[in-house]
Amino acid sequence: MQLKIMPKKKRLPAGRVALILFLCQMISALEVPLDLVQPPTITQQSPKDYIIDPRENIVIQCEAKGKPPPSFSWTRNGTHFDIDKDPLVTMKPGSGTLTINIMSEGKAETYEGVYQCTARNERGAAISNNIVVRPSRSPLWTKEKLEPITLRNGQSLVLPCRPPLGLPPPIIFWMDNSFQRLPQSERVSQGLNGDLYFSNVLPEDTREDYICYARFNHTQTIQQKQPISVKVISVDELNDTIAANLSDTEFYSAKPNRERPPTFLTPEGNTSNKEELRGNVLSLECIAEGLPTPVIYWIKEDGTLPTNRTFYRNFKKTLQIIQVSEADSGNYQCIAKNALGAIHHTISVTVKAAPYWILAPQNLVLSPGEDGSLICRANGNPKPRISWLSNGVPIEIAPDDPSRKIDGDTIIFSNVQERSSAVYQCNASNEYGYLLANAFVNVLAEPPRILTSANTLYQVIANRPALLDCAFFGSPLPTIEWFKGAKGSALRDDIYVLHENGTLEIPVAQKDSTGTYTCVARNKLGMAKNEVHLEIKDPTRIIKQPEYAVVQRGSTVSFECKVKHDHTLTLTITWLKDNGELPSDGRFTVDKDHLEVADVRDSDGGAYTCVANTTLDMVSASAVLSVVDVPNPPFDLELTDQLDKSVQLSWTPGDDNNNPIIKFIIEYEDAMHEAGLWHHQTEVPGMQTTAQLKLSPYVNYSFRVMAVNSLGRSLPSEPSEQYLTKAAEPDTNPMAVEGLGSEPDNLVITWKPLNGFESNGPGLQYKVSWRQKDGDDEWASVVVANVSKYIVSGTPTFVPYLIKVQALNDVGFAPEPAVVMGHSGEDLPMVAPGNVHVNVVNSTLAEVNWDPVPLKSIRGHLQGYRIYYWKAQEGSLKRNRRHIEKKILTFQGNKTHGMLPGLEPFSHYALNVRVVNGKGEGPASPDRVFNTPEGVPSAPSSLKIINPTLDSLTLEWDPPSRPNGILTEYTLKYQPINSTHELGPLVDLKIPANKTRWTLKNLNFSTRYKFYFYAQTAAGSGSQITEEAVTTVDEAMASRQVDIATQGWFIGLMCAVALLILILLIVCFIRRNKGGKYPVKEKEDAHADPEIQPMKEDDGTFGEYSDAEDHKPLKKGSRTPSDRTVKKEDSDDSLVDYGEGVNGQFNEDGSFIGQYSGKKEKEPAEGNESSEAPSPVNAMNSFV
Repeated sequence: MQLKIMPKKKRLPAGRVALILFLCQMISALEVPLDLVQPPTITQQSPKDYIIDPRENIVIQCEAKGKPPPSFSWTRNGTHFDIDKDPLVTMKPGSGTLTINIMSEGKAETYEGVYQCTARNERGAAISNNIVVRPSRSPLWTKEKLEPITLRNGQSLVLPCRPPLGLPPPIIFWMDNSFQRLPQSERVSQGLNGDLYFSNVLPEDTREDYICYARFNHTQTIQQKQPISVKVISVDELNDTIAANLSDTEFYSAKPNRERPPTFLTPEGNTSNKEELRGNVLSLECIAEGLPTPVIYWIKEDGTLPTNRTFYRNFKKTLQIIQVSEADSGNYQCIAKNALGAIHHTISVTVKAAPYWILAPQNLVLSPGEDGSLICRANGNPKPRISWLSNGVPIEIAPDDPSRKIDGDTIIFSNVQERSSAVYQCNASNEYGYLLANAFVNVLAEPPRILTSANTLYQVIANRPALLDCAFFGSPLPTIEWFKGAKGSALRDDIYVLHENGTLEIPVAQKDSTGTYTCVARNKLGMAKNEVHLEIKDPTRIIKQPEYAVVQRGSTVSFECKVKHDHTLTLTITWLKDNGELPSDGRFTVDKDHLEVADVRDSDGGAYTCVANTTLDMVSASAVLSVVDVPNPPFDLELTDQLDKSVQLSWTPGDDNNNPIIKFIIEYEDAMHEAGLWHHQTEVPGMQTTAQLKLSPYVNYSFRVMAVNSLGRSLPSEPSEQYLTKAAEPDTNPMAVEGLGSEPDNLVITWKPLNGFESNGPGLQYKVSWRQKDGDDEWASVVVANVSKYIVSGTPTFVPYLIKVQALNDVGFAPEPAVVMGHSGEDLPMVAPGNVHVNVVNSTLAEVNWDPVPLKSIRGHLQGYRIYYWKAQEGSLKRNRRHIEKKILTFQGNKTHGMLPGLEPFSHYALNVRVVNGKGEGPASPDRVFNTPEGVPSAPSSLKIINPTLDSLTLEWDPPSRPNGILTEYTLKYQPINSTHELGPLVDLKIPANKTRWTLKNLNFSTRYKFYFYAQTAAGSGSQITEEAVTTVDEAMASRQVDIATQGWFIGLMCAVALLILILLIVCFIRRNKGGKYPVKEKEDAHADPEIQPMKEDDGTFGEYSDAEDHKPLKKGSRTPSDRTVKKEDSDDSLVDYGEGVNGQFNEDGSFIGQYSGKKEKEPAEGNESSEAPSPVNAMNSFV
């Protein structure tokens, strides 16, 4: 079954329409295979208007194909060009391309002309376009003398360029001697003709090097005009010049150049005409002069300007419309406007058109006896004329062919024969150009042939169209059929679509579309077939798309793009930014399916696209990155509604950089008083772009605005124009007015001066007024300037004054100032406090009372009263006063008593009292003496235990360093400590106060005792000091021990005991490491083994109990009272004060112990794990 083309009645989707157009292009591009006989076809030629570089050889191209290969010939200026006669001209072998060797000799101008190439074989002749060959030209400027131009400020000016005519025309620009382009603006700009236009000149336009340059791109040369000198003079300079050249009797003066409405510099008049060709760029220009500088606007009468094709150039002085068409014809109006008026100019535009194709003739292949036609249709303005040629000869004079018939723009062929083969040329021309097209008629009888390669593999993504190619040729035109599989039937046209070029389309390819397809071509001369293969692949999909991100500048952002694709296809993932390549910056890192951007900058904002590509399909997904930042500064500040004390400020906000503006901050500068210093004026919400500002008189204001968003504030805007407000009298008077005397006979009046902003006008001064508060004097006053202090001399000492300071300027006075009170200078007090007496509260505290000094005698502001007190020896109060250290206590205000803390008990003190004012102290009151009562003494300075014997211990001590009274006696308390560290009965002993040594007798031998010792006065007991000591062993027992120790059996026994003890110690050590501390172990830590105590060398007895390395609960020299409270020597502080008792003692390592608490239960000793290991004597007694 033969498939037909898809019915025209079916509505095609947009995608299918694009596909059909593509296939149509393929149809029009079908060519006769080159192994078959065919007429020539021009394949390449030089452009119609061919401008050459005269410094290089001339190459005129002409390439063609055909069977048999064509031969080539040329005409020049309409006549045959014999290249064999010109040694400089050669033709490329197998081609018609000419090379003219002008570099060795000859000139390019010699070969200027119109060339045409003809390619010919036995089947016909094809011709090229008329190629106009012209050498490029870059002529020099003609020499001319340019006079300097002098004109007044504000006048208009046109500097002519008038470049030499070149081929092609040059590009014009203006520069100075340093090859720097001259700046252009709305006021100064270059016209389309190259002239430089000034709407009005300014003094800064004065220069001597206005130079017009012409650049000829074809020859890469630049030509320069002579520099033009321009001098702009001001009115004052012009008047001086005129006055110097006129006599005294003459009078003349130049008037200032006044503002004027616009007038056009170009084009002239009210109307003008412009003609442009279709497809070109339409450029319309209007340049106006005026003062102030005019602004240009464009409109189209009875229409609108095309939005996508309209552009403004040269500060809107040039209107450009690209790809202009006949619909753009009409009247265009440019309007020039300034503050003094407006003018307009109308340009009538006509769009003409060189010929353009509607339907160009196509090559025609026919078999003998078939019919056909060639159609040549073109349009233009004016409408082009159509003419036909046959083999390069006008058809009117060409050999007659009975098979053809000419009907205007169509040639009709019927019953063609092989002799009907020829090349026909269609020429469409009007006054603006021509079109030339070659189309051959080739009469062939050929069986079908398939041009598509055999076994071609097509791979298509599922659910997309599949196009299987079957390019073919044959004459007559073959019919095409498609089959699927080895034994399949012809494919039906309700599922498949067969196009005229033989292509089979599967509109929606599925997995079951995979297989082998066969294309069969037939005509009356034969049949041909070809197999192709189709594979359907899974589509590529993005399963996780990058997501929109908002980040701050300087942070890092990451985009993820996960893709799923057919595993038989190779996948590549590419990241784009704004549809372009990623910046070549190390901050951008691509890792598999991730894109990371580090140190994000403002320029990184935009759309980031993940593009997943295989050989068959491509998918993409995009996400926008918004980089937030502080706003850009506002601009276009404008002041309106300018009144004496207010003005309206408006502005245009800058870009908010993707973060909304919260508010605007307005600041002002006072250029008159504080130039360069900006002050806060006000703030307005972010949606507001105007503010009504309150102003002060006599300030030269400039304003600037800053925008604020959540990230911070923008840079300040450019300052507004300055606005000077009128002067007025001051609104306020000086603040901080004070009156204080620096000497007893003066009054110093000070104030905080007004700043320039507060002065409200020129000539700021101060009227200073004063009088005594309690007197009847009139106000005395003085006017001063540029100071903030005035001294009134000859005043009484410390008298109240009424003071006022009033501001004034050249306009007037400020409002009446407030009156403040001050005092003239102070002097030292004249009288000491009286009736000073002391009341001793206790041994460390006394109360002092006195009568106040009369205010008049103080002679100043009362600061308070000061007590000097010191410790003195009785009878030497006056003698050693110079060397006594005095203490001072100050009581502020009008006090009449005070407390003296920290006194020493049982001491003799003296004191006096003085009154204090701002000047200093008054005289001292007579000294008063008093004594503090006794207190409890401090602890004895030391306690030593010496000469231990079998039943006695001797104690020595030093008296308390601070007895705080008369010592009455010492108290000694002691008690034994047994082997389990339990305390025995306490013995209390009173010792006379004059003793410093005491021996205790009838003590138990080899027993440890603990002693508590303190002194007493009539006020009570003082702090105690504690100590421990041990009595010695029995001497007879010691001698027996020595005798036994010399026996061998005893030595062996002791070795065995020692070994047993060592084993027990090892076991204890292991248990300690495993189980930690336990009560017995704590006792071992508290008291060291007596065996390791050092033996005295002189008497063989054991020394005092000490533990230099191990921890013990009560160290030698510590002082513990009978209630087991530890106190420091010479300090009233104790652990009791901090909430600690004997049950709260601490080892050196910080561990808590409580071995001597009376409440502690007895803990039985376990073997040798007692905290007090047996001495050799104890071991011997145990053995016995």
